[in-house]
Amino acid sequence: MHPKIHLLKLRTLFCALAFVGASTLAFAQTADPTAEGAAPVVETSERSFLEMVAQGGWAMYPLGFLSMSALALTVYNFIALRPKDFFNDEVASELGGKLGDLDIEGAKELCAENPTPLTRIVNHGLDSVRGGQIDTDLFRQRLEAGSGKELAQPFVVINYLSIIASISPMLGLLGTVSGMVKAFSSIATVGMGQPDLLAGNISEALITTATGMLVGIPTMFFFFFFKNKYGKLVADMTMYLDDMYGDLVHGTRVNNAEMPTAKTVRSLPPAPRKPGN
Repeated sequence: MHPKIHLLKLRTLFCALAFVGASTLAFAQTADPTAEGAAPVVETSERSFLEMVAQGGWAMYPLGFLSMSALALTVYNFIALRPKDFFNDEVASELGGKLGDLDIEGAKELCAENPTPLTRIVNHGLDSVRGGQIDTDLFRQRLEAGSGKELAQPFVVINYLSIIASISPMLGLLGTVSGMVKAFSSIATVGMGQPDLLAGNISEALITTATGMLVGIPTMFFFFFFKNKYGKLVADMTMYLDDMYGDLVHGTRVNNAEMPTAKTVRSLPPAPRKPGN
């Protein structure tokens, strides 16, 4: 993935996350039945989803932001982790043929015309060619260095899902502790004479715990899903790079074998001296 394209995607993603977060906070505030000017809530036997969100307390705000962030990252990875964005089979075959023929300039032009992580890694290795001298060991080292640089960027975005999956349950437990503290504080203040107040605090604790789990479990699933998918892409790219390195090594060996070697002329040994001479 080209650095400029990757940066543009990240900027778009972060702008979307900021917009979603602001929308979540504004929506939660308008949905709060305790806010001033809000319409009175009709007592029913079953509470609506918005009432349960409002009952969850302060922890529902960051949990809502994390859930929207996880959704945005999931959509982003579905779009970004496509094989055609990493390599092209036809270009890889043509590039291997040029390396086998030791057509370094043609290989560089092909890499420039088809910018993908694979061609950028190969181009990084081709930069080791100086003055027509091909050092296969240096080419291999630069391939490994370029692979580490190109393949590290996409995994950073995938790793954000792991962070969200780890934080969400902990944040839910923090909301649980907050709700239980309020429950025991109400008992200490008014005693057991107001069970509705006690039930509301306990409900806040249970809702935040459930919400943290609901956010964390699917996020962890998609993290491992994209991690395995990315691992397969990396394995395919590694196979292509190994084949190209083999083509270059084979080409250099054939070229060295076809080079004319200077014939060495052996001088005849001197004739033995005759006795008496």
